[in-house]
Amino acid sequence: MNMRGGKDLPEITVRKLRGEDIEQISRIEEQSFSMPWSADAFRELLNRPYCTYFVALADERPVGCCGYTDICHEANIDNVVVDPLYRNRGIAQIMLERLMEQGEKDGVLAYTLEVRASNAAAIHIYEKFGFVSEGIRPRFYEKPVEDAVIMWKRKS
Repeated sequence: MNMRGGKDLPEITVRKLRGEDIEQISRIEEQSFSMPWSADAFRELLNRPYCTYFVALADERPVGCCGYTDICHEANIDNVVVDPLYRNRGIAQIMLERLMEQGEKDGVLAYTLEVRASNAAAIHIYEKFGFVSEGIRPRFYEKPVEDAVIMWKRKS
């Protein structure tokens, strides 16, 4: 999938995550999260047939990643991350569109995720995709400790 961003945004290509993407995605994780996933954690995903992960590329360079773990046709969106230099340009939405298109092909009936309660930007994006808040996981996140909002999107 290719999408053209604004005048200052290079063409964004979304494709399945590959081994050669992992080091850059790990660096983006380190820049983005207080408890980032390791390169080894991403490598393990490539060997799990029930995990589906995509990478967003700008000028052939990974600038974002997202994916889900499919258990009995319920997909847990485990991770959505965008390089800080490329945020607020619609890349997360582009990746989520592609991820959910794949979910449709894979027979996913429902999606769930957790998001920091203070992450209003991410919550807004998920709501645009039809996710709704269905609960709170108290003190789910560490560094800093914070509640998670549990969001679901179910097929009608």
